Amino acid sequence: MTLQNDLLLRAARGEKTERVPVWLMRQAGRILPEYRAVREKAGSFIALATTPEMAAEVTLQPVDILGVDAAIIFSDILVVPEAMGLPYEMIEQRGPVFPKTVRSAADLDHLHIADADTDLGYVLEAIRLVKRELNNRVPLIGFAGAPFTIFCYMTEGKGSKTFSVAKKLLYTDPAFSHSLLQKITDSTIGYLKAQVQAGANIVQIFDSWAGILSPEQYRTYSLPYIKQICDAITEVPVTVFAKGAFFARQEIGQLSCSVVGLDWNMDPTESRRLVPDKTLQGNLDPCVLYAGFDQIRAEVRRMIQAFGTQRYIANLGHGVYPDTDPEKVKCFIETVKEYSA
Repeated sequence: MTLQNDLLLRAARGEKTERVPVWLMRQAGRILPEYRAVREKAGSFIALATTPEMAAEVTLQPVDILGVDAAIIFSDILVVPEAMGLPYEMIEQRGPVFPKTVRSAADLDHLHIADADTDLGYVLEAIRLVKRELNNRVPLIGFAGAPFTIFCYMTEGKGSKTFSVAKKLLYTDPAFSHSLLQKITDSTIGYLKAQVQAGANIVQIFDSWAGILSPEQYRTYSLPYIKQICDAITEVPVTVFAKGAFFARQEIGQLSCSVVGLDWNMDPTESRRLVPDKTLQGNLDPCVLYAGFDQIRAEVRRMIQAFGTQRYIANLGHGVYPDTDPEKVKCFIETVKEYSA
């Protein structure tokens, strides 16, 4: 079956598009009252993410309500450590917390390489449900966290501004660090391949904490593992989004990915020069969506002028903030569509 709207996939593959495709990171979430209603019914974030029918419902909401050009499966990057044997809790106002952490070779022995079908079957079931409901209207994006970002949470045990516990391990126990990163990578490859088999049309790797590493450490502890994933996923286009890693754009551009995601600190013109033969995605500051409608339209037009209308996917430079007015989000999406056409 061919997609009715395949703009995102054509842009990802570098083919000509009539206009710029647009979607948002965290588009299925707290900005929508419809999401909050389902979340309340679920009782907790984790219950929502692990109940395929509910996860499918909130995945579809932005397609119907906001008019985005793709759905992204509602899940969390931390389902991978859980599937490896390290469960997490989601604490309101604080974010994810791991009751146990992994900091030594002995801790590593308690982890296994995740089996996507058995350990993450609920995500795959949600993907199959979404595909059925979407009925080929728009593509579905699958995703996973980059190995280094997952490593941060597994070793630190919670979110952090500095992830100094995680970084300390890179310096004090490189052998352990590489072993854990490899285990995460093997789990992630199997997981993403299973997402594609279940129906994901494109996958994104989120390296949310890329920016805390020096360029040298990034080359050692992140890029080689992202490269393994990019090399393994040959069936669909792959997007790599490394937040804060402005220094690695050129090297990310040399990976076997189709799309390079940019945060709002990465200049479009400079990024085009550094990554000449890939599609770029991004990169409006999510805080622009707090501005008035006219200013949002002006900022979006400026962004499209800088990127051009080909080999480009419009998005924010990070996830949309939860207290953003959905009408402002619609303004962003409609301006991209109207201006780029």
